[in-house]
Amino acid sequence: MADIDEFIGRLNPDMCVVTATAGGERAGCLVGFASQCSIRPVRFVVWLSEVNHTFRVARAAEFLAVHLLEREQRALAELFGGHTGDQEDKFGQVRWWEGHGGAVVLHDAPAWFIGRIVTRVDGGDHVGFVLDPVAHGGHGAREAHEGPLLRLDDARTISPGHPVDPPSG
Repeated sequence: MADIDEFIGRLNPDMCVVTATAGGERAGCLVGFASQCSIRPVRFVVWLSEVNHTFRVARAAEFLAVHLLEREQRALAELFGGHTGDQEDKFGQVRWWEGHGGAVVLHDAPAWFIGRIVTRVDGGDHVGFVLDPVAHGGHGAREAHEGPLLRLDDARTISPGHPVDPPSG
Protein backbone atom coordinates (compact mmCIF):
# COMPACT_ATOMS: atom_id res chain seq x y z
CA MET A 1 0.00 0.00 0.00
CA ALA A 2 3.00 2.32 -0.36
CA ASP A 3 1.29 4.01 -3.30
CA ILE A 4 -1.68 5.09 -1.17
CA ASP A 5 0.72 6.34 1.52
CA GLU A 6 2.33 8.58 -1.10
CA PHE A 7 -1.09 9.86 -2.16
CA ILE A 8 -2.26 10.50 1.40
CA GLY A 9 1.09 12.08 2.31
CA ARG A 10 0.46 14.81 -0.27
CA LEU A 11 -2.82 15.87 1.33
CA ASN A 12 -2.86 18.90 3.61
CA PRO A 13 -6.45 19.27 4.88
CA ASP A 14 -7.80 22.05 7.05
CA MET A 15 -7.88 21.15 10.73
CA CYS A 16 -10.85 21.90 12.94
CA VAL A 17 -11.89 21.54 16.55
CA VAL A 18 -15.03 19.50 17.15
CA THR A 19 -16.90 19.89 20.43
CA ALA A 20 -19.62 17.69 21.93
CA THR A 21 -21.85 17.83 24.99
CA ALA A 22 -23.99 15.08 26.48
CA GLY A 23 -25.05 14.02 29.94
CA GLY A 24 -23.56 17.15 31.51
CA GLU A 25 -20.12 16.39 30.04
CA ARG A 26 -18.19 18.54 27.54
CA ALA A 27 -15.48 17.31 25.18
CA GLY A 28 -13.51 18.60 22.23
CA CYS A 29 -10.68 17.50 19.97
CA LEU A 30 -8.60 18.54 17.00
CA VAL A 31 -9.80 16.80 13.84
CA GLY A 32 -8.07 16.38 10.50
CA PHE A 33 -10.68 14.14 8.88
CA ALA A 34 -13.66 16.34 7.98
CA SER A 35 -15.42 17.36 4.80
CA GLN A 36 -18.63 18.43 3.18
CA CYS A 37 -20.22 15.17 2.03
CA SER A 38 -23.45 16.31 0.32
CA ILE A 39 -24.59 19.35 -1.65
CA ARG A 40 -28.39 19.00 -1.41
CA PRO A 41 -29.08 18.74 1.37
CA VAL A 42 -25.88 20.22 2.73
CA ARG A 43 -24.17 17.67 4.95
CA PHE A 44 -20.76 17.66 6.61
CA VAL A 45 -18.94 14.69 8.13
CA VAL A 46 -16.38 14.71 10.94
CA TRP A 47 -14.45 11.56 11.78
CA LEU A 48 -13.68 10.93 15.45
CA SER A 49 -11.23 8.36 16.74
CA GLU A 50 -12.86 5.62 18.79
CA VAL A 51 -10.16 6.00 21.49
CA ASN A 52 -10.84 9.72 21.90
CA HIS A 53 -12.74 11.18 24.87
CA THR A 54 -14.70 13.37 22.43
CA PHE A 55 -15.92 10.26 20.60
CA ARG A 56 -17.31 8.82 23.83
CA VAL A 57 -19.23 12.03 24.57
CA ALA A 58 -20.33 12.47 20.94
CA ARG A 59 -21.95 9.01 20.89
CA ALA A 60 -24.65 10.38 23.22
CA ALA A 61 -24.80 13.91 21.74
CA GLU A 62 -27.52 15.26 19.46
CA PHE A 63 -25.39 18.13 18.11
CA LEU A 64 -21.70 18.74 17.43
CA ALA A 65 -19.97 22.07 16.86
CA VAL A 66 -17.23 22.31 14.24
CA HIS A 67 -14.73 25.18 14.43
CA LEU A 68 -12.15 26.36 11.92
CA LEU A 69 -8.90 27.74 13.29
CA GLU A 70 -6.42 30.12 11.76
CA ARG A 71 -2.75 29.21 11.51
CA GLU A 72 -1.92 31.70 14.29
CA GLN A 73 -4.18 29.77 16.69
CA ARG A 74 -1.72 26.93 17.16
CA ALA A 75 -2.00 27.15 20.97
CA LEU A 76 -5.73 26.41 20.71
CA ALA A 77 -4.97 23.51 18.36
CA GLU A 78 -2.39 22.17 20.83
CA LEU A 79 -4.89 22.36 23.69
CA PHE A 80 -7.56 20.39 21.81
CA GLY A 81 -5.15 18.08 19.99
CA GLY A 82 -2.40 17.50 22.55
CA HIS A 83 -4.45 17.14 25.73
CA THR A 84 -7.19 14.69 26.64
CA GLY A 85 -10.46 15.51 28.33
CA ASP A 86 -9.99 12.28 30.28
CA GLN A 87 -7.39 14.15 32.36
CA GLU A 88 -8.26 17.86 32.24
CA ASP A 89 -11.02 20.37 31.54
CA LYS A 90 -9.96 22.04 28.29
CA PHE A 91 -12.99 24.34 28.44
CA GLY A 92 -11.74 25.92 31.65
CA GLN A 93 -8.86 27.32 29.59
CA VAL A 94 -10.83 28.94 26.75
CA ARG A 95 -13.74 31.31 26.23
CA TRP A 96 -16.87 29.53 25.04
CA TRP A 97 -20.63 29.87 25.01
CA GLU A 98 -23.60 27.56 24.71
CA GLY A 99 -25.13 27.48 21.26
CA HIS A 100 -28.03 25.69 19.57
CA GLY A 101 -29.01 22.49 21.35
CA GLY A 102 -26.45 23.11 24.11
CA ALA A 103 -23.48 22.77 21.76
CA VAL A 104 -20.23 24.34 22.98
CA VAL A 105 -19.02 27.10 20.66
CA LEU A 106 -15.46 28.38 21.02
CA HIS A 107 -15.53 32.17 21.25
CA ASP A 108 -12.23 32.69 19.41
CA ALA A 109 -12.99 30.50 16.39
CA PRO A 110 -13.10 32.64 13.23
CA ALA A 111 -15.83 30.39 11.79
CA TRP A 112 -18.00 27.63 13.22
CA PHE A 113 -21.20 25.71 12.67
CA ILE A 114 -23.39 23.48 14.77
CA GLY A 115 -24.77 20.35 13.16
CA ARG A 116 -27.45 17.90 14.22
CA ILE A 117 -26.10 14.35 13.98
CA VAL A 118 -28.15 12.57 11.31
CA THR A 119 -26.17 9.32 11.17
CA ARG A 120 -22.94 7.67 12.21
CA VAL A 121 -20.75 5.67 9.85
CA ASP A 122 -18.11 3.11 10.86
CA GLY A 123 -14.88 3.87 9.05
CA GLY A 124 -12.37 1.57 10.75
CA ASP A 125 -10.70 3.17 13.77
CA HIS A 126 -12.76 6.36 13.28
CA VAL A 127 -16.52 6.90 13.19
CA GLY A 128 -18.01 9.48 10.84
CA PHE A 129 -20.64 11.76 12.33
CA VAL A 130 -22.75 13.12 9.46
CA LEU A 131 -24.09 16.55 10.38
CA ASP A 132 -27.03 18.64 9.21
CA PRO A 133 -25.94 22.27 9.81
CA VAL A 134 -28.45 24.17 11.96
CA ALA A 135 -26.49 27.27 13.05
CA HIS A 136 -23.27 28.97 12.00
CA GLY A 137 -21.22 32.08 12.59
CA GLY A 138 -17.93 33.57 13.62
CA HIS A 139 -16.70 36.29 15.91
CA GLY A 140 -15.40 39.68 14.89
CA ALA A 141 -15.41 41.41 11.55
CA ARG A 142 -14.96 39.14 8.54
CA GLU A 143 -11.88 41.12 7.50
CA ALA A 144 -10.24 40.29 10.83
CA HIS A 145 -10.45 36.55 10.04
CA GLU A 146 -9.07 36.18 6.56
CA GLY A 147 -5.72 34.72 7.55
CA PRO A 148 -4.68 31.27 6.40
CA LEU A 149 -6.45 28.38 8.08
CA LEU A 150 -4.63 25.89 10.28
CA ARG A 151 -3.77 22.88 8.14
CA LEU A 152 -2.38 19.43 8.78
CA ASP A 153 1.19 20.55 8.01
CA ASP A 154 0.85 23.20 10.75
CA ALA A 155 -0.30 20.60 13.28
CA ARG A 156 1.90 17.59 12.46
CA THR A 157 4.11 18.15 15.52
CA ILE A 158 1.21 18.12 18.00
CA SER A 159 1.40 14.84 19.90
CA PRO A 160 -2.06 13.31 20.39
CA GLY A 161 -3.48 13.71 23.89
CA HIS A 162 -5.00 10.21 23.70
CA PRO A 163 -3.33 6.92 22.76
CA VAL A 164 -3.15 6.18 19.06
CA ASP A 165 -4.06 2.53 19.57
CA PRO A 166 -7.05 1.42 21.63
CA PRO A 167 -6.14 -0.09 24.97
CA SER A 168 -6.00 -3.88 24.96
CA GLY A 169 -8.08 -6.03 27.27
